[in-house]
Amino acid sequence: MNEPILITGMGIVSAIGLDCSETLASLRAGKTGIGALRFLKTDHCEFPVAEVQISTDEMAARLGIPEGQPRTRTQLMGIMALGQALEQAQLTDEDRAQAAFVFATTVGGMDMSEQYYLDFLHNDLHNDYISQHDCGASTEGTADYYGPFASVSTLSTACSSAANAIINGANVLRSGLHEIAVVGGSECLTKFHLNGFNSLMILDEEQCRPFDETRAGLNLGEGAAFLVIETAASAQRRGVKPIAVLEGYGNACDAYHQTASSPDGEGAFLAMKEALTDAGLQPSDINYINAHGTGTPNNDSSESQAMMRLFGDALPPVSSTKSFTGHTTSVSGSIETVICLLALQEQFLPVNLGWKHQMPDGITPVMDPTPQRPLRHVLCNSFGFGGNDSSLVLGHPHNADARLTHSAPSLAGRVGVEAPIFITAATQVSIQEGLSEAWMESPILYEEPYVRSLDVDFKQWLSPGESRRMGKLLKRALATSLTAMKVSGVEHPDAIITGTGLGCIENTEILLMHLCTEGEENCKPTPFMQSTHNTISSLVSIHTHSHGYNATYAHKEASFDCALEDAWMQLQLGRIRTALVGGHDEMTPQYFGLLRKAGYLGQPGQVAGETAVSLMLDAQPSVDALCRLSLVRRCYRPSGETIERIANEIGDVDAIVTPFISKETSPVVDILSRSGRPTLLQYKNIFGESYSAYGLGVYAAAHLLHRQMVPETMLVPGFRCPDQLERLLVMNLSGDKDYTFTLLEKA
Repeated sequence: MNEPILITGMGIVSAIGLDCSETLASLRAGKTGIGALRFLKTDHCEFPVAEVQISTDEMAARLGIPEGQPRTRTQLMGIMALGQALEQAQLTDEDRAQAAFVFATTVGGMDMSEQYYLDFLHNDLHNDYISQHDCGASTEGTADYYGPFASVSTLSTACSSAANAIINGANVLRSGLHEIAVVGGSECLTKFHLNGFNSLMILDEEQCRPFDETRAGLNLGEGAAFLVIETAASAQRRGVKPIAVLEGYGNACDAYHQTASSPDGEGAFLAMKEALTDAGLQPSDINYINAHGTGTPNNDSSESQAMMRLFGDALPPVSSTKSFTGHTTSVSGSIETVICLLALQEQFLPVNLGWKHQMPDGITPVMDPTPQRPLRHVLCNSFGFGGNDSSLVLGHPHNADARLTHSAPSLAGRVGVEAPIFITAATQVSIQEGLSEAWMESPILYEEPYVRSLDVDFKQWLSPGESRRMGKLLKRALATSLTAMKVSGVEHPDAIITGTGLGCIENTEILLMHLCTEGEENCKPTPFMQSTHNTISSLVSIHTHSHGYNATYAHKEASFDCALEDAWMQLQLGRIRTALVGGHDEMTPQYFGLLRKAGYLGQPGQVAGETAVSLMLDAQPSVDALCRLSLVRRCYRPSGETIERIANEIGDVDAIVTPFISKETSPVVDILSRSGRPTLLQYKNIFGESYSAYGLGVYAAAHLLHRQMVPETMLVPGFRCPDQLERLLVMNLSGDKDYTFTLLEKA
């Protein structure tokens, strides 16, 4: 049995309440938050939605954010809910500065991008909002309102995002990287995803009716919710009592379709089964299931089959609370977790509003709030596009004492004694020759500021029909992934984890331009489906029939870094043996222009490129391994003391591989070099700038160690290549505040 993970704080903002007490009152009263549109400006007023009942301006005023300061609705709701969780957990500034912050969103700042997109392209009226578009900006804007956290990450796996943020935070605690994690997310309503879901024909013009025979679709909602989770040792030291226990969790991929669930709910079944196993519980121990229950014909049928497969005739009470809050997409996992915690605290069952007619071979959901037996263990399901399915087991706080008595020793500090992890394959498609290391002999150096990838022939992986439907970034991701799997001899990785700052931005632009120039009619589903960040990971899983752990990180230039850290933690914990880690971003002409206008690109000598890079990691030694992955450390707005500590942990290295040498990187390099004078190498002069360029830095370093050679163009002037390469430190710096340090050693 694992060491207990204690929940010591929670906060929520949704259509049924601006805090926990209001939310509880609405649940008790059976009061839905679904109704007519008030704030979102859209032509589709026929669709009821669940909006947070306060305007964006009112939220900003409550939070003391001055008029004119760039802010998005996603950020503002996040700040409100986060404050509640921090207050209840009694986190001090010092506590918070030592905690990980894991945020979930998919739309990010789209609410402002869709308003100002044409301005972005044609004038300078709203340039400040260009940098607010991506998901990572929402994370940092929410976190920075309260002050720095020790690390920040952004998960974007569509409708399972927040559940996966909770899972990632739990792994952070179990690995010993931090003792406190603040986890959850925020998602506002936008025309972009309202029209996207409408293009899939899964919106209901009436209030949704999950698990009802007459169900016709979902109602979109918005909101934010956060939890503070921590180790028992941390809670005891701080003198705080748990409000609940995170007992177990599971994530699996349905590997069936980009938007539809499989008829037998394989991914949902595997996620729930893993969560129960992780918690050390039997199906009969679960007292209530908060189902994903969207109200769509496909989901409710598939999820019903999965639950009946696992629980058989002993199915516990089940309900979907989306008939209260609407489907809050990326944040549904944390919103529904808070609802489950309220149910545990108050010992009631949330009813399934709107249900009247039994589905053939379906479940009968909860209609009476009175439980037949005390609630001690509840299961919360969240399922996303691409079959990204996650389940959490939450326990009554009384369960914590028993777990403390019978659990394994604390994992705190475990990462100081690492098991070996090997990079067995590393492949790329970029502005250098793709799927080849021939570039190492004579890299192409570009003088122009913007270059697109040198694509390979994709015919060996895709049929002509598949190729026509698929954007170029997806083709590159599939090519590098399948090549890395083939080289390493792994057919079905235990985990497929992707970092992408922007996802398939080309498809995002297509739908945005349609909305801004042609209006909200006749939007096509393909651009919407391929615009979601986790399309890449799910495509690889579907193509390879891989049902293992699946996650996508969208945290600006640290997106790949987050994915690599996740894989490294889970390999250390023994949750997986193999992991396919990817970094994938494209740079369209249009987005290049916007990033240049925002000041991100356009420095002298700087080239913008594109990235598709895939690494295969394995916990078992291999004679053909490229190198050993010995350490991954991430920190946000670190002090000099933090950098010193990391430098001491790393020790001496033969070379430091940096994106570039600048006034921001130089002080850090100085600290890292104090015990010697390692060679300085750089990689962005070869591969260019992109949100996933760090993946190419790690890829290049792995091959440098394996081949024992360094291209002269990677050497920073004034340095020479070491006679032998044994240990390389690969460094990243995102936005002058988000640092990553990856130590690679000769295999």
